[in-house]
Amino acid sequence: MRLFSPLSPEARRTLEEVPRLIDQVFPVPRRFRPGLPRDVAELSRLLTSSRGERPDSYLGKKGLLSAYLRYFFLWNSYRLCRLLPGLSLNFAAGDAVTDLGSGPLTLAVALWIARPDLRQLPLEFRCLDRNAVVLDAGKRLFYALAGDTPWVIKAIHGTLGEPIYGPKARLVSALNVFNERFEEIPQADSGALQQAADKSSQLLVSLLAESGSILVLEPGVPWSGHYIAALRSSLLAQGQVPYSPCPHLGICPCPGGKAKWCHFAFDTEDAPTALQRLSIAAGLPKERATVSFLLTGPVKKEQESSQEEAKTFPVRIISDRFPVPQQGYGRYGCSSRGLVLAIERGPEERNKPGDLVRLSSREKRDPKTGALLADFPKK
Repeated sequence: MRLFSPLSPEARRTLEEVPRLIDQVFPVPRRFRPGLPRDVAELSRLLTSSRGERPDSYLGKKGLLSAYLRYFFLWNSYRLCRLLPGLSLNFAAGDAVTDLGSGPLTLAVALWIARPDLRQLPLEFRCLDRNAVVLDAGKRLFYALAGDTPWVIKAIHGTLGEPIYGPKARLVSALNVFNERFEEIPQADSGALQQAADKSSQLLVSLLAESGSILVLEPGVPWSGHYIAALRSSLLAQGQVPYSPCPHLGICPCPGGKAKWCHFAFDTEDAPTALQRLSIAAGLPKERATVSFLLTGPVKKEQESSQEEAKTFPVRIISDRFPVPQQGYGRYGCSSRGLVLAIERGPEERNKPGDLVRLSSREKRDPKTGALLADFPKK
């Protein structure tokens, strides 16, 4: 089962149209267009290496808002469009989605593109963000894309913890939100990171319907992976079990810190052409996209009663492949039996990061990493 499938033809066509819609809704005067790559590079600096220099109102500047919509919003939408079809997200008419730190409604836009089966379903999106300008930009862009839609967008200007009125949500999401909290924590302080995760999990669960799910996504870097593992532990304690990417309910074998961290990388050859051109012009090309994420929900019957076979067991592939002398190619994976080193024989690459596969155990451990040795099935 593949987690990050290529875009469907329809999703790819729609994503290719989004840059044109942005130009229509937020036109850039011709004299300012040559400066767009420079604005993208400057905004990237403010969002990464120079966070301390970034004022709260930074996206109130037209040049930076334009750069955000045309670069960061599009890349975030693309990542979600690759991920969302592979997640178990089910809705009924009248369900609500509470999206924390919505920005320009990235989740609503990506869900509309990636899940056309939901477009005629009445859904309510409660989109919270501290930046009213960005919320308004996202709302205008969403309706330019979706047109006459039964989806209702409620923009809420406020910070995390702001009251969200109405019935509890079927889905509570926080995408690229919590890193603004945990990146201030020293990377040696795992205790403080767990406390931050506990606080976040309490907020997420407080907004959730009994049968609802939680989706958290962060950049695919080590500290994010460590945070996601801490959040997973905290949510488990509150009855929210991992649906994806974890193939089990046991201890996370990739918690970050000094261990491997859970993240996924995938090629970006089907990203919008205009986005790839702007990325190159800004000196920020992306041949691959990376994410760390977690989807949780209530325990399912199949999770309660599942019995793993003695010799085969489910493994989520989490790494690129690499040569293993005298054996073939290896990939690391996550399983209920801990970290797995899966061996694939032959030059043909048949598996990708994010794939969920059943493997045969050798009942031996790799002497270097301690990972359980397993074999991909023969073709």
